[in-house]
Amino acid sequence: MVNDGEGPEAAASRLTGQSATGERPLSGTLAQVTLGGGPVVLVKRADAPRAVAAEVAGLRWLDAAGAVRVPSVYGHDERWMVVDRVRTGRPDADAAVRFGRELAALHAAGAPAFGAAPPGGPEEAYIGLAPMRNVHGTDWPDWYAEHRVRPYLRRATDDGTLLRSEAAVVERVCERLPELAGPAEPPARLHGDLWNGNVLWGADGHVWLIDPAAHGGHRETDLAMLHLFGCPRLDRVLDGYQERAPLADGWRDRIGLHQLFPLLVHAVLFGRGYAEQALAAARSALAV
Repeated sequence: MVNDGEGPEAAASRLTGQSATGERPLSGTLAQVTLGGGPVVLVKRADAPRAVAAEVAGLRWLDAAGAVRVPSVYGHDERWMVVDRVRTGRPDADAAVRFGRELAALHAAGAPAFGAAPPGGPEEAYIGLAPMRNVHGTDWPDWYAEHRVRPYLRRATDDGTLLRSEAAVVERVCERLPELAGPAEPPARLHGDLWNGNVLWGADGHVWLIDPAAHGGHRETDLAMLHLFGCPRLDRVLDGYQERAPLADGWRDRIGLHQLFPLLVHAVLFGRGYAEQALAAARSALAV
């Protein structure tokens, strides 16, 4: 049962069965707490339905690949989750190459289908604060257009963030996706929201991934997200990735195509500036 008056310290104690002290708020939904046994954990509250279930399932699915480092989950319910705190350090060139290799291995772990949710994860999930449906597909261009681009394109247009004439440019990309998508690839196991804020450079010399919107998708989508919002040592990350799993020819020309999804999500959440970036990405994709 959810206790609306419960705070992070009480939630951590209830979910872990340990005493909890030293609550320190980090944001409106995140706090740091020390458990009685000694570890310092993060306690996160989600007000959206299914958000915790989706994130926990995603973390466990990424961890099951045995490729990347993610925080351990100590406990959770429909509102709260308790996870390891990652002690952060500075971006390091060797760590970046290692992360590239690990990301390639994560993607290679695969998924049952494009749009597959992590085991135990809900079909109605989230990317950040935006709803995201995990619906299976066998053909990436059709699936990407129908379940990753068009839902946010319709919402941005209905909200007036994109003009109808501008939406038509993005729609042309969707129609041409079979020829723009490059060689067919099997479904990859994606982090799904791989912007720089979800990539933590650990004090232990390893990269840790947090806050996934995990699903089966195209591996270039994760890499396009790293390019979109910047990632320290990205050239070294790509060196490690290409060493383990070379990307198909022309992948750089397809970055804008894969950025349409996160840009339209951001347009829905944050407004016109991201809509203009999405339009620029669409025009870039069509110009290839």
